[in-house]
Amino acid sequence: MTETQHQTRAEEIKAVPVRHYGRWVAGVVITFVAVLVIRSVITNSNMQWGVVGDYLFDDRVLRGLQNTLILTVISMVIGVVGGILLAVMRMSPNPLASGAAGVYIWLFRGTPLITQLVFWNFLALFYPRLGLGIPFGPEFVAADTNSLISPFTAALLGLGLNEAAYMAEIVRGGILSVDAGQLEAASALGMSRTKTLRRIVLPQAMRVIIPPTGNETIAMLKTTSLVVVIGYFELMTSVQQIYAQNYRIAPLLIVAVLWYLFMTSVLTLIQMQIEKRFARGTSRAAAERTTWASRMLGFRFGKGGGATR
Repeated sequence: MTETQHQTRAEEIKAVPVRHYGRWVAGVVITFVAVLVIRSVITNSNMQWGVVGDYLFDDRVLRGLQNTLILTVISMVIGVVGGILLAVMRMSPNPLASGAAGVYIWLFRGTPLITQLVFWNFLALFYPRLGLGIPFGPEFVAADTNSLISPFTAALLGLGLNEAAYMAEIVRGGILSVDAGQLEAASALGMSRTKTLRRIVLPQAMRVIIPPTGNETIAMLKTTSLVVVIGYFELMTSVQQIYAQNYRIAPLLIVAVLWYLFMTSVLTLIQMQIEKRFARGTSRAAAERTTWASRMLGFRFGKGGGATR
């Protein structure tokens, strides 16, 4: 076969792209349903968007929002610090430390959070006084439990200690993801267990720990609404107090929804930046190049969308 004939036959081959008619049909249906839902939400007079605008930046709502953020941050700090400590104890060769951490995780993950909040709020029913001293001996410091356990304290204890149990498993999973050969190498170099954990294990484990920790933070932001059962003033409590007076239930619930959506969106953006930082120099770095729309809503556009052609 001559070179001219070979070129002629090669030119006759034309690649025909695969037609994905099902995708187009699904896209049209989803767009149509989305337009109907959006139109219904905007034009529905029961939403009372004017009332939503009046109360969106109300002082009581903003004060509740501030308390929600404070509660989220402090509870997550307690949860992360406690989770790291529990994870280290859980993996300790000391059977007492490992057993104590296991019992803690079993207890706090095995009971509902709302029950734990109520328990801490009514701790005085079990221990009217709390103190420090020698067992079966004199007390050095003692105080009335009711004066120590305020709704804010009970909320922190309930949320923070419960979160520590879940963070312990997240941290433990991150530590176990590090290759055991690196631990053996560190031990051969004479590094202590604590130094190995701080210098070698945790920096690498953070790539595995950060994503679920970000999810736990977002979940904590919404879980703070449970403290309404112990009377702590946060976003949902403020909204409930307002609509208990003016009976504008629907628009005030929308106010709470809008603020929760705004805060979770901000936290998601922060989580994305932290994940990108810890993914630098790894094969995951390219995978972390996601946009806000793809992370928040699942929308994927362009070549980076990952769609097959």
